[in-house]
Amino acid sequence: MPSLNEIRSTFLDYFARQGHEIVPSSPLVPRNDPTLMFTNSGMVQFKNLFTGVEHRDYKRATTAQKCVRAGGKHNDLDNVGYTARHHTFFEMLGNFSFGDYFKAEAIAFAWELLTSEFGLPKDRLLVTVFHTDDEAADLWKKIAGLPDERIIRIATSDNFWQMGPTGPCGPCTEIFYDHGPDIWGGPPGSPEEDGDRFIEIWNIVFMQNEQFEDGSMTELEMQSIDTGMGLERIGALLQGKHDNYDTDLMRNLIEASAHASATEPDGSKNIHHRVIADHLRSTSFLIADGVMPSNDGRGYVLRRIMRRAMRHAHLLGTRDPLMHRLVPALVGQMGAAYPELGRAQVVIEETLRLEETRFRQTLERGLKLLDDELAHLPDGVALPGEAAFKLYDTYGFPLDLTQDALREKGRCVDTEGFDAAMAEQKAKARAAWSGSGEAADAAIWFDIAEHHGTTDFLGYDTESAEGQILALVRDGAEVKAAQSGESVQIALNQTPFYAESGGQVGDTGEIRTEGGRARITDTRKSAGVFIHFADVIEGRVEVGDSARLEVDHERRTAIRANHSATHLLHEALRQHLGEHVAQRGSLNAPDRLRFDFSHAKPLNEAQWHRIGEEVNAYIRQNTPVETRIMTPDDARAIGAQALFGEKYGDEVRVVSMGLQPGSGKGGNGATYSIELCGGTHVRQTGDIGVCVLLSDSASSAGVRRIEALTGEAAYAHMERESRRLKEMATTLKAQPGEELDRLRAVLDERKALSNEVAQLRRDLAMAGGTGQGAESEARQIAGVAFAAQVLSGVSGRDLPSLIDEHKQRLGSGAVLLIADAGGKAAVAAGVTDDLTDRISAVDLVKAAVQELGGKGGGGRPDMAQGGGRDVGNAEAAIKAAETVIGG
Repeated sequence: MPSLNEIRSTFLDYFARQGHEIVPSSPLVPRNDPTLMFTNSGMVQFKNLFTGVEHRDYKRATTAQKCVRAGGKHNDLDNVGYTARHHTFFEMLGNFSFGDYFKAEAIAFAWELLTSEFGLPKDRLLVTVFHTDDEAADLWKKIAGLPDERIIRIATSDNFWQMGPTGPCGPCTEIFYDHGPDIWGGPPGSPEEDGDRFIEIWNIVFMQNEQFEDGSMTELEMQSIDTGMGLERIGALLQGKHDNYDTDLMRNLIEASAHASATEPDGSKNIHHRVIADHLRSTSFLIADGVMPSNDGRGYVLRRIMRRAMRHAHLLGTRDPLMHRLVPALVGQMGAAYPELGRAQVVIEETLRLEETRFRQTLERGLKLLDDELAHLPDGVALPGEAAFKLYDTYGFPLDLTQDALREKGRCVDTEGFDAAMAEQKAKARAAWSGSGEAADAAIWFDIAEHHGTTDFLGYDTESAEGQILALVRDGAEVKAAQSGESVQIALNQTPFYAESGGQVGDTGEIRTEGGRARITDTRKSAGVFIHFADVIEGRVEVGDSARLEVDHERRTAIRANHSATHLLHEALRQHLGEHVAQRGSLNAPDRLRFDFSHAKPLNEAQWHRIGEEVNAYIRQNTPVETRIMTPDDARAIGAQALFGEKYGDEVRVVSMGLQPGSGKGGNGATYSIELCGGTHVRQTGDIGVCVLLSDSASSAGVRRIEALTGEAAYAHMERESRRLKEMATTLKAQPGEELDRLRAVLDERKALSNEVAQLRRDLAMAGGTGQGAESEARQIAGVAFAAQVLSGVSGRDLPSLIDEHKQRLGSGAVLLIADAGGKAAVAAGVTDDLTDRISAVDLVKAAVQELGGKGGGGRPDMAQGGGRDVGNAEAAIKAAETVIGG
């Protein structure tokens, strides 16, 4: 009996031998189809190949595609666990031709694989074809030898596939297996077709037409093949089972659930184990593909699946969280085929444990409320919508979880009442938001969020995706379209563009639709909606358009490097300056980073160098940058640093990087940097390249600011500095490595020459050789010897020493010196100690300065200085000083 893993390998190996490229499964979050919440079939990743928008280096492909159907139009959640073949997660085996082979080869491949490779009895197989597809019917007769009674013509859309109202389309042929007359049911197209006797196992789409808006249809130039066969269904068939949950893979997960809960896998507990086994797969794969539980969008669907499984774990009687303990069993079953499970195992386990821990805290209270409500209701009466809404709003019970709990009691929910309560709550929320002080023109984004939902952010693991334009806003009002040359704000259902937040600037890039192209100049966020500021540069963009979204890769790469370096810098500052260091603001731009932190004084040279060396040591360590989702309390408990002034919700994203050596804080293997952060980061610390610290300055009282460069900007800075050093060496005529010694020698020489020049100027001044307009010899004023002189070629800073020399020469008296400083006047006055009780040097300076067009002047009674605007009035200034002395 082949295992599901063996069946998957047999399928892929068979088509590889037929010249097909084995293409890895695409993520569960579609990158190329914004209309889908989750990837739900194998053809999703090839959609653009079928339409001719994209080309690859192969024309044949085969995949085992992971799929989820738990939201939107493909939602099997309510039936999971209660039927034999409904799943939230399943694997779709497929083979594809992009303009290569067509109907004959596709039918031949399917028949050979099923009957020869898998060994299914030919007499148990029958097929359906679209009622007008005579070619397919004839091929089944020729290739498989099927008689007419086992080729059923279907006239409905069940056998005609369409990508949408317009575009590629074509007839299908489906392959069914007959389980025999012992099981109730009729062949497809019969009144009993919903029975379990005839089970569809494979669908082949002949993509041969293109449909237009007017209903007309033409033949495609590139005719292609798209097939799909559910691994769980074919696995059950090949293992002789009639229930997908009895296959080896699902049975192993069911038994793991039974073992972990200490219950029997079958009997009355079986439904619970089936739900847990199915939901374990969907939740684990979604988390591995970057979806995290939240209150909207894909994260909300994930949370619904998780909490549904967790309620069934509760019904098993488990007291502690169960789901995370089953992840190793899942990785053991599927990790070889899907290595992303193993890579994300720690994150999956932690996310499941956290969610179940939190949910269990409210589950019992919620179920008690449900029981209390039901106790007052007559048998068979629906639960009031208000009560169901209270469970949702207060206890986090999704409506379908309440419906699932009531199903076991034979009851339902008044869904109209629930919708009314939801509408009332939204109205109150809008009124509260409108009065919150937000900008008036931002109210439109609340309306858009309420009507279309918030934006799903895909940018943690991709820089390109497709999205659907939900709204266009110009001048504060919604518009239907925007033309080339117009600026507009665009809202989409999903985006890889990061919206400005937490110090990280918004992304830029380009949006392309079938009819136009727009340049994204900034991205911001309001009311949960990502706002793409756009200049339409070609054609026309319209509401409803599907758009290809491309983030500016080089810019995003530089921003990521700066943001991750900021985290390392923050921790290095804490390590070397103290635990008081806390973030007080940051900027993570493409060209630089800026980090403000609490610290009272400048960094000394030793601290500056140690911090820079440590940051670059952890960059060179090149360890992975890891992210986890936790509660704020749990994050702080493990030492995560929070952003100053940021408000956090029930869950936070924790970013960790670097491993500390054995000595120092944390011990061997301890994580170096742990921070609460919603920004984008490098994959490995080595992706930062290098970090160059530029400056340390005061930002405000008690806050310092460091600016730095990383990556290419840091390299360019170091290259400029290297060139300057070489130029300096050339100018100084120094050998490499001797520049500093040579510069010191030049400066010492300059200082010596400067001192020599200053002394010569003083000597000349004392000799009277620089006098202008006044005699330097002392004259008697009211019995006081007074020497006054106007000097050129002497700076103001030389005047005090000249004053002292004049005072020494006079022995007793007063001195006034005026220096010509480029047309302005520098003034100094001195009085010997024996005369300071009679004459003040300050008064002499003030009198002189007033005549020179200046104000004030100050100093001591024995020495004072001042300045003026006009040295031309030097004679009048000397006369004014004489007047002061003469009294």
